[in-house]
Amino acid sequence: MIGLGRLLVLFGAVMVVVGLLLMFFDKIPLLGKLPGDIHVKRQNFEFYFPIVTSIVLSLMISGILWLISYFSKK
Repeated sequence: MIGLGRLLVLFGAVMVVVGLLLMFFDKIPLLGKLPGDIHVKRQNFEFYFPIVTSIVLSLMISGILWLISYFSKK
């Protein structure tokens, strides 16, 4: 049961961080406005797909997780 408790605490901490990021998303510079992000705006239609931002965030998160796993094995 201790493992389940730790997992729930970790999940709660991740949810708090995601919530804070969503609250301050507009104030993060360049996020969602990188060259290569697709933004089509027509008269009654707007489509936005942040492909480059998604790739950059994926690389950052992968690097952080790799560092955590690297240092936790030592």
